[in-house]
Amino acid sequence: MKNLRQNGWNKLRTIKRLIVDSCLRMVTAVRWSSRQNLRREGHGLPGQLVVSLTSYPPRFPTLSLTLKTLLTQQIEPNSVILWIAHEDRAALPSEVLELTKHGLEIKFCDDMRSYKKIVPLMQEDRELFVVTADDDVYYGSDWLKGFTKAFDAGRWEVICYRAHLIQLDKTGLPLDYNKWDFNIDRETVSDLVFPTGIGGILYRPGILHTDVTDHERFTYLCPSTDDIWLYFMARRTGATWRKIGRRRKFRPWLGTQDVALMDMNLHGGENDRQIRNMLKIDGFSRISP
Repeated sequence: MKNLRQNGWNKLRTIKRLIVDSCLRMVTAVRWSSRQNLRREGHGLPGQLVVSLTSYPPRFPTLSLTLKTLLTQQIEPNSVILWIAHEDRAALPSEVLELTKHGLEIKFCDDMRSYKKIVPLMQEDRELFVVTADDDVYYGSDWLKGFTKAFDAGRWEVICYRAHLIQLDKTGLPLDYNKWDFNIDRETVSDLVFPTGIGGILYRPGILHTDVTDHERFTYLCPSTDDIWLYFMARRTGATWRKIGRRRKFRPWLGTQDVALMDMNLHGGENDRQIRNMLKIDGFSRISP
């Protein structure tokens, strides 16, 4: 009986996910078809604003959906850049290439896995405001506006929508990753706020240490978790983090989740191993009370 009930709930959850996914696809189509009527505002930041993301062939079938949500934001960035590994160039679908006529820039680089979304850009220009995005998520039209409204030039901080809160042991070091406070639902400012990429992250110019582009070091220390590397690179410059707003749901398109990598990092202990790697290099002195 218990198994029957569980199977019933699983079917209901699957149906709900299918309905939500279908609705978001329809909303995206409407946003795209009416984009010429969209009155976009300037971002108002004291510098160039770039939305940057990367992708790879397993995500290509739904990539255009995410890109359309980024190209129809209420706030207009200076550019939206998609980074693709050289060897994946030929696999890009026509519906993605077509978007270059509507403001998308596609750039090609060496394959650095998820690091492609920010490292090549930092190698080109460190004086940019950069908002990173994931390639498999629906982003509401007010997503980018939330970042620009929250920015305060007087605060040396990284801004994010979705974050965990690091929990410490008695010695002041981070507990195991699975003991952190996940997906916090309140606005929080602290050096213990750990942003997660799915919601997007705003990096102001100079807030990431110059070592951020050190390919040899990040592939050795944090090969599968760029979030950890970027967190420590901001700690090096004395940054804090601000999770803005209440909890938001960022919904991936169906069939796009790389469960194997998620399981390896969370359940396989890779996050903890990579955090320990960084602690050996950087330590963990508190930046803010």
